[in-house]
Amino acid sequence: MPPATSPSRDQDPAPGEAWGRTGGVVLLVEDEHSIGNLVRSYLQKDGYRVVWVRSGEEALIELARHAVRIVLLDIGLPGMDGFEVCRKMRARSSVPIVMLTARDEEPDRVAGLEVGADDYVPKPFSPRELVARMKAILRRSEQNVPDEALTLGTVALKRGAREVTVDGRQVDLTVKEFDLLACLLEHQEIVLSREQLLDQVWGMTYAGGTRTVDVHVAQLRRKLGRPDLIRTMRGSGYKAVRE
Repeated sequence: MPPATSPSRDQDPAPGEAWGRTGGVVLLVEDEHSIGNLVRSYLQKDGYRVVWVRSGEEALIELARHAVRIVLLDIGLPGMDGFEVCRKMRARSSVPIVMLTARDEEPDRVAGLEVGADDYVPKPFSPRELVARMKAILRRSEQNVPDEALTLGTVALKRGAREVTVDGRQVDLTVKEFDLLACLLEHQEIVLSREQLLDQVWGMTYAGGTRTVDVHVAQLRRKLGRPDLIRTMRGSGYKAVRE
């Protein structure tokens, strides 16, 4: 582990030093000083505690050291790129991940979603928009809802605990994968168009397009190991089907 005096990582306060009111820990992974400094300053003013690192290797270390609420992850990092970092984070944690990139191209958005990102913000962006997107993701992932159980075949979803099991085996899903599955289970045997799913799960302001829905459905099928439960209705959308 890098020493506590490493210049590439923001330092925690000394023991006993108060952080003040905090919205929780944000892990910021950004190697561009100007962008990192701007985002950190804005988040701190909004009440968040920011752990800022400049490389993927450091990000993985800090994820294990802190109770991180959300990760802001640049794709174009030196060494290990953001896609690989996201893949490694997702293998060990369900923490929400927002990817940042200077390239606003569909292949990058799709690649980020396929490795487990929850949202995608192209540069340049306004800090206000970034924080708004963060808060929307956190509301969905941490909302206080009854522990209602939804089932479909051997798949069981608990809303309050935000847990999904298949044959009693827990399955780790990202925030958006969980919300998409919940939406489909709520409307079993009803065809939902890609536009409807995009609206209900991501919100109408999401600029990722309907391809985002296809990527997440594919991820759900793979993780659940039951591709037959989510049926593609050609030209219409998707529906969850009972066995």
